[in-house]
Amino acid sequence: MLSCRLYLTLNGGDPLNHPIRSTNVKPYTNFSTVRSGAESAMAASNSVRVAAAQMTSINDIAYNFSTCSRLVKEAVSAGAKMLCLPENFSYVGDMTGDSLLIAEPLDGPTMQKYCSLARESGIWLSLGGFQEKGHDDAHLRNTHVVIDDAGNIRSTYSKIHLFDVDVPGGAVYKESNYTEPGKDIDVVDSPIGRLGLTVCYDLRFPELYQQLRFHHNAQVILVPAAFTKVTGQAHWEILLRACAIETQCYVIGSAQAGKHNEKRESYGDTLIIDPWGTVVGRLQG
Repeated sequence: MLSCRLYLTLNGGDPLNHPIRSTNVKPYTNFSTVRSGAESAMAASNSVRVAAAQMTSINDIAYNFSTCSRLVKEAVSAGAKMLCLPENFSYVGDMTGDSLLIAEPLDGPTMQKYCSLARESGIWLSLGGFQEKGHDDAHLRNTHVVIDDAGNIRSTYSKIHLFDVDVPGGAVYKESNYTEPGKDIDVVDSPIGRLGLTVCYDLRFPELYQQLRFHHNAQVILVPAAFTKVTGQAHWEILLRACAIETQCYVIGSAQAGKHNEKRESYGDTLIIDPWGTVVGRLQG
């Protein structure tokens, strides 16, 4: 199982300026530090570090939790205040619809383990794409959950744009067959700034990101994902960079990578991008 992480250090009490607008792979670490020209040593003393992880989840909740626990431990050791995990961090099924069999409410045992992990480790967690139980047994929600360092769920966002796609040269996906779409967008304040929450396929719908930035004052956009290999090679990086440029936000794309099973493979390439559209941190798939 591939699992690795990268770190970014952000500065100051309001570090996230919007510069254009006036109003089974060995883990490795890539360190990047963002500075604005006018910052001084005082800003450095107010810096905060965020970690982004990349992993290859399988159809074993306990095994995936063990992997996430190790990534949390490494992030805490590196001084990170927040760790961003990818979509489907807790489970990837072998067959379409398997996720329905393991879907739980947010107060169920799986999410409560992650709440305890955050509390015991003293770190914020972005858990993108949790299989939350839906309104009936035939549906779930693809829910992005943010947990604070006291183990409290601070915010949730259910994926609005579902992945109903016939991938050229690949499989046909119909997420709406078993997933109910969300209706509300969400932001939450955190140690690294105001977070705009999204999930994977949302990235192809820029209106959502415009709302997050210009109506809800998001400073950091989170895009946990499990892009397919075909669509990831074609569009993952360019969409993330466009999002950063258009919103003048930092963008963190935490990705699934590698083969989950015989039928499913994710692209990977976890990225952190600054508001100028520059890639300042990368974990290649």
